[in-house]
Amino acid sequence: MRKQHAHLSDEALVAQVARGDEGALAELYDRVGRIAYGLAVRVLRDDRLAEDAVQEGFLAVWRSAASFRAERAKASTWILTLVHRRAVDLVRREERRRTEPLGEETIAAQGQVSEPTDEAAWLRFERERVQEALRQLPDVQREALELAYYGGFSQSELAKRLGVPLGTIKSRMFSGLARLRELLDESSQEGSWKPEFTS
Repeated sequence: MRKQHAHLSDEALVAQVARGDEGALAELYDRVGRIAYGLAVRVLRDDRLAEDAVQEGFLAVWRSAASFRAERAKASTWILTLVHRRAVDLVRREERRRTEPLGEETIAAQGQVSEPTDEAAWLRFERERVQEALRQLPDVQREALELAYYGGFSQSELAKRLGVPLGTIKSRMFSGLARLRELLDESSQEGSWKPEFTS
């Protein structure tokens, strides 16, 4: 199946991705993934975070391929821009994490009252929502995502561990993340639970 994509230009591959062609996305990953990873490492200076940035960047490619305009930029430039944005977002997130106030345990140790905050309740709810969405994925997709994000395995390590080609792992993860996003969007639209934030 991959051979049919080998002769296509990057721009043609993006057009195929816009039609839901996972093989075209895997081909783009093979062509641009290494450069994208190098870019993410330079921004983040952390291998794991760089992998996350590349994964999220290619998920953005999957979701927004239909909006790509070849007259504005090369496909590879567009993809690298998406990965760079995700890397910068991760840098900001890590900076916020490092400058957050002391945790609940420290506050309690200082003799102050420690109560669950609305934000903590919200994070707990989000975690439960993700777990529920993961349970709805096909087993092979859920396994790949859980091992990658909770087990800390790279895609190459997963391929060896599970005894399947690297392209299969990439396809499972892309498909799983895309479906996970759909499930999370659906559950947020249902509005089954909304925390109340007090001032």
